[in-house]
Order: sequence, then structure tokens, then C-alpha cells
Amino acid sequence: MLLSREKTEFYLKDLETPTGKAINLTLAALVLVSSGIFVTETYNIADAIRFYLDAIDTAIVIIFAGEYALRLWSAENKIRYIFSFYSIIDLIAILPFFLGVVDIRFIRLLRCFRILRLIRFIDKRFLFGSVNTEDGVIFAKILFTLFAIIFVFSGLIYQVENPVNPHVFATFLDAFYFSVVTMTTVGFGDVTPISELGRLLTVLMILTGIALIPWQVGDLIKRLVKTANQVETVCSGCGLAFHDLDAGFCKRCGTKLPNK
Repeated sequence: MLLSREKTEFYLKDLETPTGKAINLTLAALVLVSSGIFVTETYNIADAIRFYLDAIDTAIVIIFAGEYALRLWSAENKIRYIFSFYSIIDLIAILPFFLGVVDIRFIRLLRCFRILRLIRFIDKRFLFGSVNTEDGVIFAKILFTLFAIIFVFSGLIYQVENPVNPHVFATFLDAFYFSVVTMTTVGFGDVTPISELGRLLTVLMILTGIALIPWQVGDLIKRLVKTANQVETVCSGCGLAFHDLDAGFCKRCGTKLPNK
């Protein structure tokens, strides 16, 4: 029996029912596998292994393309969906495969953006099942955002510099090290790009590190301090789990808290 558009949209977004969980857990796992393949292929591996990894990655991209088509087909407002953040990320994840046949070199740079697809699941409190508080989800999102930004920049700088500077940027780990050192503005200088695009990416890394990392880390510290001054008291009205030590009523909905 064919699923209706409403049911298809529901299962692609749902994280509560067994079917919805299975679908979205599978998609999350495929994102991780695809990212792992991207990293692995930066190393000197046997041609046979590389062939199998390419085949697996191709199959994953085809699945992503099918998922994108289903999300677009089932979306009530298709124009709004096409220009939504997650739709753009999904499209970026599959573009390198379909445009690669045209031999557009820069398109391959988009492969590393697949890791950003996982942000959707952090928003839904899916990948961090043991994190069931609002602040906990925010912690996870901040940490993952920092990792994702470094991962993306590492993938970009590797694919730009490796062809022209293979001895310095030999593997993804070299690029990851360079990204961490650059974005934290430590700047050891032992690894440096030589291409114009690589230097431009380095400037973007530095600006991103100066603008984003202190803000994200500062927000994380503030929330850690805030959580340390709270106790777990579940509100019967809205389910908010943590409140101030002396709170008598829920700060979200105003319901009287238990034992207060």
C-alpha cells in the first residue's frame, strides 16, 4: 500500500514512532558512514578498498537523493522547503555526485558538508537520547556545531591544498590539525597553505574562529554555570526538568512545582 504525502512527510520528520526512529536513525548512520568514507579516502589505501568505499558512497548518495525527492514531494509548501536551511544542506550533500560527471572540480568540495545534515537530529534531540533537557540539547548543539565547522573547513582546505601541496596536507588529519590551530588563533606556522584559495580559506577560518568560537564557548560556559545552580524538579504542566533552587513555580508555564 502506497503511503500518502502526509504519512511520508510525517515519517521523515517523526522521531517517536518505531518507523520514524528507524528511518531517521538509518539516515543519521549513513551521514556518519559517508563522512567516515570521505576521511578514509584521504589516506593511502589499496585500490580495491577504495573501489568498495566509492561504491558504498555512491549508494549512500542515491539514498540521499531519494530522500530529498520524497521530502520535496511530500512537502506542503514546496517553494518554502526548497529554500529552507535543511533542504539546502540536503541538496549540497548530493550535488557533487550528480554534477561530478561534468568535471566541475570545485563541486567536490561540497562533500564535506554532509556532516551538517546531523544538525537536524540534534534539533530533534535524537542523536543524544540520554540528553533530555533543554540545556542539554543546547550543549550538544554547541559542541556539534563547533566540530562540524572544523570538519567542514578541514575538508575544504584538504581538497584545495592536497593537489598542490601534498607533502604538507597529506591526509585529512593534517587538514584537521591545521583547522584547529588556525581557528583557535594559535598559529604555530608549521603547516601553511600555498594556493590562493587555500589562503582565502585560512582567512575565513581565522575570522570564523574569532567571531564564532568565543561566542559558542562563552554561551556553553554560561549555561554550565546556570545549570549548576539549578535542581531537577520536573514541572507537571510543561515537563521542564530544571529550575532554580528557590523556585516555587515553573518559569515556563507558571505551574506550582512539586514539594514547594
